[in-house]
Amino acid sequence: MKAIFDDRQWKHQPRHFMANGAIRPNPEQAERIDRLLAGANAAGCSVHAPQDAGMGPIAALHSPEYLVFLENIHTRWKRIEGAGEEVIPNIHPANRSDSYPRSAVGQAGFHQADTACPIASGTWEAAYWSAQSAISGADLIVSGENSAYVLSRPPGHHAFGDLAGGFCFLNNSAIAAERLRAGGLRPVILDVDVHHGNGTQGIFYHRSDVLTVSIHADPERFYPFFWGQAHERGAGEGLGYNLNLPLARGTADDAYLKTLDLALRQTRAFGADVVVVALGLDAFVDDPFKGLAVTTPGFGKIGAAIAGLGLPCLFVQEGGYICDGLGANLTSVLNGYQEGSA
Repeated sequence: MKAIFDDRQWKHQPRHFMANGAIRPNPEQAERIDRLLAGANAAGCSVHAPQDAGMGPIAALHSPEYLVFLENIHTRWKRIEGAGEEVIPNIHPANRSDSYPRSAVGQAGFHQADTACPIASGTWEAAYWSAQSAISGADLIVSGENSAYVLSRPPGHHAFGDLAGGFCFLNNSAIAAERLRAGGLRPVILDVDVHHGNGTQGIFYHRSDVLTVSIHADPERFYPFFWGQAHERGAGEGLGYNLNLPLARGTADDAYLKTLDLALRQTRAFGADVVVVALGLDAFVDDPFKGLAVTTPGFGKIGAAIAGLGLPCLFVQEGGYICDGLGANLTSVLNGYQEGSA
């Protein structure tokens, strides 16, 4: 299996985020790259740099207004007397239809959903190449590869069309799915991250040409809190094309795999001919976020179950944070898929 990664993704070095009223070190550390690369190598992946497909595939889903903000906000922020090193919002509009401000502080509040997506000097470049990696991975599938792994970092599934959040800036999995769709394929996005893929849901909520499925810890008491319930099924043309499968905190392998069967059943019913797996490894029992309790062998069973669809598969990295099992979990899911596809 080929893996796609660009060294410029190292340039995003977030320092802070706020949780429960306390400023804490940001968990989305660049050290994740080393551990994930080791896991990909252990699964036999050959690592390749992405091509630069330009802004078009990104702007297919993200507004020009938002992209201008991401590219320029840190430079503008540093002109503010006494500003911190990172762009972190302190005010937000009540509605997305509220007036759009001219100030850097106001635009940060408009385009950043929370304090977990700080923007520093290298954030835009890293996010851009994270998205380009996903685009190149999609192009591999369009060109005939059966599978590929994309080490996208920073991750993407909490990013809406004009809104960053939860460590995410550009929605890599959604961008990849749109690229596959433009290549004549019919994609499903299967999100197995411990957190609901709220940005992905928001991007496709009114569309019927991409099925979005998310298996995640119940958001009633877990990030992202406001999205991810089972009754959220899409709207308008997209009604019935969004499937949320929230799980009780602490759900382990057996119950998780039964829920995955439901997701795969709808994937087949959709008539998909390619699967984009938004690959969060933070459903792991020892992940710092402690949402679900999937084991390392359990990730292998997830990969094998997805292989049972008999469809090409693009794995796009989402969450999964610093712990001893991070690299092994990636190896397990990729090996499970490859062995199931043999």
